[in-house]
Amino acid sequence: MRKIIQIVHTSIDGFVAGPNGNLDWFENAGEHLEFVNELIKSSDSALFGRTTYEMFNDYWPIAKDDVNSSQAEVQFAKWYDSATKIMLSKSQESLNIENTIVISSDVPETIQKMKSGPGKDIIIFGSPAVGQLLTDLHLIDEYWIFINPVFFRSGVPLFSTPGKKKKLHLIETNTISNGEVALHYRI
Repeated sequence: MRKIIQIVHTSIDGFVAGPNGNLDWFENAGEHLEFVNELIKSSDSALFGRTTYEMFNDYWPIAKDDVNSSQAEVQFAKWYDSATKIMLSKSQESLNIENTIVISSDVPETIQKMKSGPGKDIIIFGSPAVGQLLTDLHLIDEYWIFINPVFFRSGVPLFSTPGKKKKLHLIETNTISNGEVALHYRI
């Protein structure tokens, strides 16, 4: 069975974005992106909420052809280009974009079918509302949480809805030279 793995940045105080949804305090290039490129080798699909999908789709399809892109950016952009993009959206029912699936209803059943179907793992990038929903539905198998050396004091929390406690099992940790700590957990 395919695993669903959420990869997410968070501040030390637990926010995945600043008060206005800003992500500019998180480093997404260099050594961090090289590390993520290793993580995505086991996957062939990316799962997002609509906002994160739009952010990724505005940048990554053209990054591989940008002469200023680093080798890590080109590598990620090529993976993104070939990956199946899965977008959860309440407001959009379809997109006419190759390799893109929109799920606007029957989320638990549809995601469970995808997990049971053929293919490699499915990665959720950011998308805290999607992560929370799929956590509550017991559909996420693992987390890679990148704790960044910054305080936001307010913003978008990683986990915002109350629910039952979940015990996570630490699989591994990694430290990135910019001060990020990557924590890999299995549910």
